[in-house]
Amino acid sequence: MDNIRIFAFSDEASPDLDLQIEALKRNKLQGMEIRNVDNINVSVLPVYKAREIRKKLDDNGLRVWSIGSPIGKIGIDDVFANHMDTFKHTLEIAEILGAENMRLFSFYMPEGEDPQKYRGKAIGRMAQFVEAAQDYDITLCHENEKGIYGDNAERCLDIHQHLPEVKAIFDPANFVQSGVDTLHAWELLKPYVKYMHIKDAVADGSVVPAGYGVGNLPTIVSEFVAQGGREFTIEPHLTIFEGLRGLEREGERTKIRFEYPDSQTAFDVACDSFKRLLV
Repeated sequence: MDNIRIFAFSDEASPDLDLQIEALKRNKLQGMEIRNVDNINVSVLPVYKAREIRKKLDDNGLRVWSIGSPIGKIGIDDVFANHMDTFKHTLEIAEILGAENMRLFSFYMPEGEDPQKYRGKAIGRMAQFVEAAQDYDITLCHENEKGIYGDNAERCLDIHQHLPEVKAIFDPANFVQSGVDTLHAWELLKPYVKYMHIKDAVADGSVVPAGYGVGNLPTIVSEFVAQGGREFTIEPHLTIFEGLRGLEREGERTKIRFEYPDSQTAFDVACDSFKRLLV
C-alpha cells in the first residue's frame, strides 16, 4: 500500500531513547508517538530534553508524529487549573519536537454514574484545550479510552460533532475493553478519524497482536486505507512495559494474554503482525 506511514509508542520497546531509536529503525518505522523517554513523560519534559530528543531523531531520519500525552486522563471532578498548565507546557514541547498531532482524553467518569451527567463539563473542558491550542500548528486528537466520557461510539461522536477541531484516534482494543462493537463504532466515527492506534484485544479485554482479537482490525484498517487513511501508531501492550501501570487507573488495568521474553521481542511482534495486515 502506497505512502503508508507507521509510527509506534516506542517506550514499549525500552525506556531508553537510544534503544527506542534502534527499535524504530529495526522495524523500518517512520518515527514515534512520544509518551515516555528516559522515564520522563512527554507532558513534563524539560525544554532542553525535548531539543535533545529532536536532534537525535533528526540525525536518525525519524520524527515525532504525535504527542502521546496523558492530557484529559484525570477525573472529571479533579482540579483543572494545574492540568491546563500541563497542557500548555505540552503544547510548547510539541512545537519543539515538530509534532503534527497531540492525543488527549475526555476525563474519567465517577464509577457507577451516568457519563451523560458530566457531558457539559467534559466537552467544556475540551473546548478550553481547543482554544489554548489555536496558536499552535497541531491537531488535537481524542482517543477512545475505557472509563472516560468518550469510551463508547456515541459519546465520541458527540465530542467530534460539537468540537469539529478535535479529530479521532480510533483504538479498536479500547472499544473492545469497553464492550463496544468496533464495526459499529467505525461506521459512526470514520469521517472523523485522523489516524488509528493499532492494538487488538479478545473478548475478555486481554491485549493480543493485531488481527488475533475481536477488534475487526483487518476490515477496519482496510476501510481506513480505502478512504485515504495513511497513518498508524502501533501500541503493542503485549507485555507490561515500564510505565504502563502509572498510566492506568485502578480498576482499568490492561490484561495481557500473550507473553514474550522481553519488551523488544514484544515490540517486534506487534510491528510484524500489523504489517501482515497491510499485505
